[in-house]
Amino acid sequence: MDGISRFSNGYRILVSIVLGFLFVVTLTGNSDFRRRAHQITDVSNVTSDDIKVEIEFGRSIAARILGRLKLSPDRKLNKYVALTGQALARNSARSELQFHFAVLESDAVNAFSAPGGYVFVTRGAIELMHDESELAAVLAHEIAHITERHIVKELNIKAADLSATSGVAKILGGGGSSLQVAFFQTVDKAVEMLFQRGFKMQDEIAADTVGTTLLAQTGYNPAALISYMLRVDAHLKSVKDQTYVTHPPTRERMDALSNYLRKNDLTTVAFPRMKKRFQQNVKP
Repeated sequence: MDGISRFSNGYRILVSIVLGFLFVVTLTGNSDFRRRAHQITDVSNVTSDDIKVEIEFGRSIAARILGRLKLSPDRKLNKYVALTGQALARNSARSELQFHFAVLESDAVNAFSAPGGYVFVTRGAIELMHDESELAAVLAHEIAHITERHIVKELNIKAADLSATSGVAKILGGGGSSLQVAFFQTVDKAVEMLFQRGFKMQDEIAADTVGTTLLAQTGYNPAALISYMLRVDAHLKSVKDQTYVTHPPTRERMDALSNYLRKNDLTTVAFPRMKKRFQQNVKP
């Protein structure tokens, strides 16, 4: 069984667990924050065929990611990360997507997201975290890249761009059509974006703010992403590591997020950080 199939099978098992498991902090979510998230995320012009292509496109990217980096064999850690991610995904503005979460066995400090709902975080990134709110912050940031369709927009992935005679079914259905060649060439570009070029700064800032909104409405500490970015920045400078280049923790991003927190009165609210539960599930 290949990595992406194991990933999907694991998701189906987790669905039954999540439905019966009160995992998050408040988990009812805040209706005001939910309205804000839906105002930010606009999929009004996205068709059902667009979504089909987005999901298949993201699945192909996820397979490429798993071709480069192995899934962590730590079942307890993968389950914990997936449960945290599902708690966040329940409050996202893309209810039509099924989100999948997994840990990559890599010392690099990074996280990746692919259109359609695929989210990965490396073991190296988790080892720098202090609590569950920071884990949730990283996952929420990656969820936001998906809900805001950053890769899809950057690469102009639309079902309407397919010819009327070929349609969505042909590009997804196998064979060697020129449409499929173009499709997988675009997958290559997306993988290059994730591993080398990174997102545009405005997309990173948007993922920070949308992700922070998702954090707050789920009940996690909305300042967690800033505290984590500061620690990552200090760590990578100390070891002269450039592996986090695709998610640069720049002053511009942190200033924008700090302003967002102040503007929305999120700097004084006492949100839990869930440190004990994080240590129980992550620390050896």
